[in-house]
This record gives sequence, structure tokens and C-alpha cells, in this order.
Amino acid sequence: MFEEIFFPPAAKRHRAAALADERARYLCHLKEVGTSRASLRKCANDHLNLVLHLDLKDGEQLGMDDVLAAASTWSQPRGRRSETAATAKARQRFISHCRNLLRHIGWVHEVEKPRHPNHDQVVEYEDWLLRVRGLSEASVASLRLAADHFLFWLAERNLALAAVRIVDIDGSVAAEFERGAWSRRTIHNYANRLRTFIAFAQDRGWCRSGLAAGIMAPGFRPDETIPKGIKRSDVIRLLESTQGEKPSCKRDFAVLMLLANYGLRASEVAGLTLDDIDWENSTIRVRCTKPGRIHIWPLSQAVGHAILRYIRDARPTRHGRCLFLTACAPIKPLGRKNLTKLVSDRLAKIGVVSGRRGPHALRHAAAQHLLDHGTSMKVIGDFLGHRHPASTAIYAKVDLKSLREVAALDLEGLA
Repeated sequence: MFEEIFFPPAAKRHRAAALADERARYLCHLKEVGTSRASLRKCANDHLNLVLHLDLKDGEQLGMDDVLAAASTWSQPRGRRSETAATAKARQRFISHCRNLLRHIGWVHEVEKPRHPNHDQVVEYEDWLLRVRGLSEASVASLRLAADHFLFWLAERNLALAAVRIVDIDGSVAAEFERGAWSRRTIHNYANRLRTFIAFAQDRGWCRSGLAAGIMAPGFRPDETIPKGIKRSDVIRLLESTQGEKPSCKRDFAVLMLLANYGLRASEVAGLTLDDIDWENSTIRVRCTKPGRIHIWPLSQAVGHAILRYIRDARPTRHGRCLFLTACAPIKPLGRKNLTKLVSDRLAKIGVVSGRRGPHALRHAAAQHLLDHGTSMKVIGDFLGHRHPASTAIYAKVDLKSLREVAALDLEGLA
């Protein structure tokens, strides 16, 4: 592997140092997941400096204390054979490269996350949600998160699940009100998800029967708030911020065009594949995970051009059929969390730092744009993939033009 990324003299120096085989195998692994040649060279040089500064011999093992010690000497001018010391960023990169090498070898292990006493039961619950209920991974994750949150709350108070009473469940919900970190809607959803877990626990005999029926979610009206979108001018500035020749700019522009023009959910963009685009008929197939349907949209020229530009000029090859991939190694499909960070970071970059700043803000902005141009609620609902008119009715609250017209009606002395 060293011979592939270095000239012969440098490759020979890397091959002669300790842990040569281990270092070479790790570099092969990095190459397989899409790491660039320049990044491979940086990793290899940091690994070489690690073993040289520690004067390591074959057969000796390392730990994180050794990595930190090597980083301290390497970051000094003499250690780097430079007139200046390493920056904090360079030192952190050195530590990260070396830590990842030790993890790959198996000498450093990830610290296990804390577990509550009912961990195995929650794993069984998660498996049931996936196999029997057939829920999406996102839904299962939110249901498990609620169960884990409740069980950690019990563990902190030395309460066993088998002895839980309805007053304890109510107390866990009330504690979130007092904490003040969750909105009313989040607390409402937490209680409903907790009811699902308690019902499952009842069927398995893990807790008292009849508890699930007694869980009352705090009152919440879905339409008590207005959609938190962003202005159309901010959407335009957001798209302009991605103009550039970097692969990440081309990818982000295509992603944002889909979000802004079609009002897609993050999961729908993440689920797109190369096979979902019919170039001959100018259509794009979208799997609407929430309603569980498939929609065929006409592919606009602007969006199609953005996607084609990304595929031709920026998309990594040989990494599956998923349309959008990460720009840096390890190369993998762009997930919901990646998309949320992508949009949030881009909005922060143009100075939009308040309100909702994830992909859903662009969905709301798309709906608002249609509403401002006189599009009917039925058409907007179909556009967004809503199954029920009530899901779209919330946008009537922000149709300020129509509300002003109603307010200006002449009641002819009836008021």
C-alpha cells in the first residue's frame, strides 16, 4: 500500500518502521471507503511519526496515553523539523489519525454508553417494532428513545419496572414540564410513545396490567402553532451560497433544489437512488415514507440539471445506487442527520440563525410560496403528500393576504 501513495524512497522508509503491516492494512481499509490519496498520505505520515517518536518495536502495543505523549513531542518545532509548533487543529488531526489506527488494530475500544437495568427488554421491544409492527427505522428510533428515557428516569430513583404505578408514569411526564426543555408537543409525543412501550411491557408481564390505559397525554392541538419556515428571499440566498466548483457545493445545490422546489422531507431525499430518475420521461420517483406511498413528480429542467451536474462531476463512484453520498471518507449514503446538518450549517452561514433551520423549514417555505401565489389548499396538500386536509389546514393561518381581505369586509352596519 505504501508503494501506491509514496515514491520509492518514502515508501521504503514507511515499510521499515514498526507496525508496517498493521499500518498498511489500515490504509487499504481507508482506500476502500473512498479516502483520497492526499488524505491517505497525511494518515500514513502521522502513523509513521507516531511509531518513530515512541521508538516503537514490533510486538509492542500502544494505548491512548502513548498517542498523547507522541502528539506532545511531535507538535513541537523540533519534533516536526519545523521552525513553528503545530497548530491545535494539526495536533488534533494527528491524535485522531493515530486513535483510529489503534481502533482498527483493536488496541483501543469505544467506551460503552451507560445502560439501564432494562436494556435487554428494550432491545426485544425494538425488534418487535421492526419485525412485527413493520415501522420505519426513524419511528422505531423515536419509540425506543422514549422508552430508554423513561427507564433511565426509573433507574435514577431506584424504581423497578415491575413495581411501576401510574403515578410514577405521570411523574416522569410532569418532570419534563418542570424541566422546561421540551415543548408541549414533544411532551405530548413522549407520553404517547411511552404508552406504546408500557402496553408491550404489560403483554410480556414485565409490569402491572392496566397501566397503558391510564396514561393520558397532555393536551396539545396540532394547529396551535404556525409553520416555522423561512422567507423566499432566504431560500434564494441559500441556493446562491452553494455556487462553486467544490464537490460538496454541487451536491448541496442539488439537495437544496429538491427540498426547495418539491417540498420533500429529509427522509425522502435521503431515500432517492439513481434508479429513481427517469431521464427519458423527465420524472423522479419519490418514496413518501410517512404516508407509505410512491409519488412520481415531473423533473424540472433546473432540478434535473443540478442533479446531473452532481452525478457527472462530484458524486463518488463505486459506492452503491444511493443518489446522494457523503463528500468525505468514509463514503456512505447521506442520511437524515447529514441532511439536517447540511441545511442548518448553510442557513447559519448566510445569517439565518433563528426559528426552524432544518430541511422541514424549506418544506414549509415551498408550501408558503404556493399559498402566496393563490394555490388551493387541496393542491398544496397533494403537493406535500398529505393524506388528510387537516394536515394542510395549518397553512391557512399564515395566508395573511386572505385574512386581510376578510378583515376589510364591509359589514354594512351589522358590526
